[in-house]
Amino acid sequence: MKKLLPLLALSSLAAPALAAESFVYFGTYTGPKSQGIYRSKFDPATGRLTAAELAAECGSPSFLAVHPNGKFLYAIDERADATKDAARGVAAYAVDPRTGALTLLNEQGIGSRGPCHLEVDAKGQCLLVANYSGGSVASLPIGADGKLGPARSHFTHAGSSVNAARQKEPHAHASTIAPGNRFAYVPDLGIDKVMIYQLDPAKATLATATPPFATLPPGSGPRHIAFRPDGKFAYVINELTCTMAVFAVDAKSGALADVQLISTLPPGETVQRGQSTAEVIVHPGGKFLYGSNRGHNTIVAYAIDAASGKLTLVGHEPTQGSTPRHFAIDPSGKWLLAENQGSDTVVVFRIDARTGKLTATGQSVAVPVPVCAVFVGAK
Repeated sequence: MKKLLPLLALSSLAAPALAAESFVYFGTYTGPKSQGIYRSKFDPATGRLTAAELAAECGSPSFLAVHPNGKFLYAIDERADATKDAARGVAAYAVDPRTGALTLLNEQGIGSRGPCHLEVDAKGQCLLVANYSGGSVASLPIGADGKLGPARSHFTHAGSSVNAARQKEPHAHASTIAPGNRFAYVPDLGIDKVMIYQLDPAKATLATATPPFATLPPGSGPRHIAFRPDGKFAYVINELTCTMAVFAVDAKSGALADVQLISTLPPGETVQRGQSTAEVIVHPGGKFLYGSNRGHNTIVAYAIDAASGKLTLVGHEPTQGSTPRHFAIDPSGKWLLAENQGSDTVVVFRIDARTGKLTATGQSVAVPVPVCAVFVGAK
C-alpha cells in the first residue's frame, strides 16, 4: 500500500477547486506600443478576460511574480544596467484587491546587468532574480510591508558552450524555487547547466548546493525549469534545440538525475531558423506539462507518467498569433492564456481535464507586446 501513496497523492491534485475571479497582470516590453504593466479581470467560469488597461507605467517589466499573500507584485526592469543605475532592477508594488490598482512601494538594485526572471519563495520572505546579461543570480529580502531590501546573496556563473552566437558566456535565464522551499534552480542558457542552490528563505540567502549543477547536452540552451507539484520531477525547456529534458529530483541534496529528453516539435520536424522555445509549466494537477514554441507558434502538451515522470506527447495547439514567449494557466487549471508577443494578443484556451488537450475558445484580448502573465485573486 505504501508504494501507491505517491500516485494517490498525485491523482488527488488532478481537479483543482474552482478559483474565484482574478486579476491578470501582463508584463510587456516598454516601447512605442507599451507603457508598462497591464491588467485584465478574468472569470474562471467562462474563461473571459476584460479589455486590458494600463496598471503601472514602468520600464520593460518582462517578468512578474506575486507574493503568496496576493498583496504584492514584483516586476523586473529589463532596461536596468547596474553599471549605469545601481538603484534599479526590480520593483515592488502593492495590489489593491478590489480595483487591481498597483502602487509602487520601492525599487531595488540587483548588482548585475540584464535582469530577466524573478520568483518569490513560498513563505514570501525572499525574492530571487536571474540576470541574463550578467550571468548571475541574486536573492533579496522581502519585508512585512512588501518592500525589497538590498541583495544578500549574489552568484556569478562562469563558462561557455558550443553555440558561438549565443553561448560565449553565462546567461542565467530563470530563478525557480522547487516545492519544499529548500532549493533554487537557475537554468543558464550560456553554459548548458542548471545551477543548484540551497535556499534559506528566512535569511534571504543562497548557498551552492552539492552537487552544484546538472548538465544538458552541448548547445541545448536551458531556459526555464518547472517542477511537478510533489517535487519529484523537474522539466527543463531548452531554447536552442527545442527540447524538453526530464530530471528526477533528489529530495535530500536537490540533485537532478537524467530521465528523458524529448522534442518540443511534432514528430519528424527539426528546428528551423527563427524557432526556439520559451516557457514551461506543469499543470496544477501534476498530470500534464506544457511548453511554448516560438516561430513554430504552438503550445506543446505532454502527459506525465505518474511513476516515472516521463512525457508522452499529447499534441500541438497553434497560439493564433506569433512568438508565444510566455503562457499561464489559471488557478482553477481549466484555462491556458497564450501571450503572443509578436502579434499583441492574449488568447484563451480550454484545458481538457482528462487528456490535457488544448482547445481554442475564440476569446482573446489585445495587449501590447505581452511577455508574462500572473494571476492575483480579486475581492
